[in-house]
Amino acid sequence: MTKQFSYAMPYGAPRRPVLARNMVATSQPLAAQAGLSMLARGGNAVDAALAAAATLTVVEPTGNGLGSDAFAIVWDGKTLHGLNASGRSPAAWTPERFAGRDRMPARGWESVTVPGAVSAWADLSEKFGALEFATLLEPAINYARDGFAVSPTIAELWEKGGALLADQPGFAETFLPNGRAPRAGETFRNPALADSLLAIAESKGEAFYRGELAARIADFAALHGAALTREDLAAHRNDWCGTISMDYAGVQLHEIPPNGQGIVALIALGILEHLPLSAFGPDSAQSLHYQIEAIKLAMADVERYVSDPAYMDVPVEALLDKDYLKRRAQFIEAGRAQIFGAGAPLAGGTVYITAADASGMMVSYIQSNYSGFGSGVAVPGTGIHLQNRGSGFTLEEGHPNRVGPRKRPFHTIIPGFLMRDGKPLMSFGVMGGPMQAQGHVQMVLRTQLYGQNPQAASDAPRWRFISGRDVAVEWTMDISTVAGLEALGHNVTRESPDTSFAFGGAQLIHRLEDGYIGGSDHRKDGMAVGF
Repeated sequence: MTKQFSYAMPYGAPRRPVLARNMVATSQPLAAQAGLSMLARGGNAVDAALAAAATLTVVEPTGNGLGSDAFAIVWDGKTLHGLNASGRSPAAWTPERFAGRDRMPARGWESVTVPGAVSAWADLSEKFGALEFATLLEPAINYARDGFAVSPTIAELWEKGGALLADQPGFAETFLPNGRAPRAGETFRNPALADSLLAIAESKGEAFYRGELAARIADFAALHGAALTREDLAAHRNDWCGTISMDYAGVQLHEIPPNGQGIVALIALGILEHLPLSAFGPDSAQSLHYQIEAIKLAMADVERYVSDPAYMDVPVEALLDKDYLKRRAQFIEAGRAQIFGAGAPLAGGTVYITAADASGMMVSYIQSNYSGFGSGVAVPGTGIHLQNRGSGFTLEEGHPNRVGPRKRPFHTIIPGFLMRDGKPLMSFGVMGGPMQAQGHVQMVLRTQLYGQNPQAASDAPRWRFISGRDVAVEWTMDISTVAGLEALGHNVTRESPDTSFAFGGAQLIHRLEDGYIGGSDHRKDGMAVGF
């Protein structure tokens, strides 16, 4: 039975949901249209997602690039597939290399791990694509070579990133023409990136890992005394990892297994299954209180136990055990906010794309450089800028996520996917660092428990757990709801419109009886498009 949505738009945002039989939703309009153009040319949802992903490396460099990591969940019409295309640390990254530091570096070469996004494009195209791989990169190559008009939200983030990263190797040369960030409406060209994309298109990604681009990345690393080598790049491999899931309200939320944080959303939903959310409205303080407390419990466990799965000392199955989550739910009090530690389960921004086609294929895809512009390192003459995923490691001795050689760090980017009765229901994501799993929970509850359509669910004011009893909420949240949370003991900060990006960017496509309904976040420049 397909979900019957309310088409009411209670939050005053100007957008309306999009209904179509073929659809793409992402955070930048040129990328959304690039994806839609592949569907119009006879491609499928994977082709559309990859064309949009490649285009986003050009038109939204503040969130991603060729130096990104990626994850994907794909419904191919019969089976759900999960792809982990996150890279590993350089072989020389022993704990001793970072001795004397309090934490992992946040920027620069010492935060750079092997990028996986290009390999994700190649593997997804090879396994599922209907069009030639090179065809998918055509829009990106054209925008890089001929230029594009910088969109407003991206221009704002570009200026902030430029002020922070101008002294990082290669950054100013690549991203600050005339000594400053491009302004909204100005044309930006990146011909070096066009050449790199062309080399990737012609080699199906091999140039990036074992060819000319790999050599230029490694040589620039060596010039700066960094650890990343050609051997590190050549050793990269993706994992078809499947998904992990949790039941809630008759649906199953699927996430990529660790090293990602998707398990946070699953743990939280497993806890919320035992709490009376349906007795309260979607914007009530009591419903939000239960959600916040469940996220606190989930994040405490994940911070303690999750890492590269090869190094985890507590298995995923233990963290998702339903009896364990029922016990965790009993810690939550209806009338009081609390501070939680990790349990004992063995007791005794980013860019996101979703696409769907008339055949029923649905794709949930995410790629990211992590912090804005990632490490800040850009390889001269290539247009490639590199992620700072290495900052996701810890230096704590004995912790499963401690930095080490050829190891995947804890990851924030997560694609989400809902199933019901063995059939696909919704592909979605909420880009935005630690907001992502919290956003997944909010989108699932609003669409499935409270019946809001995807655009309304996206428009709704969001909350974000920070630490302890501290919670941030969007400035648009009703003041009575804020007062209710404060009365329950939450330390609430209402954040201004200038920080709306801190609450993530949602993109959602939900299946109907015949076609799809989609929503795209008004906090970003993008859109849902279809035909």
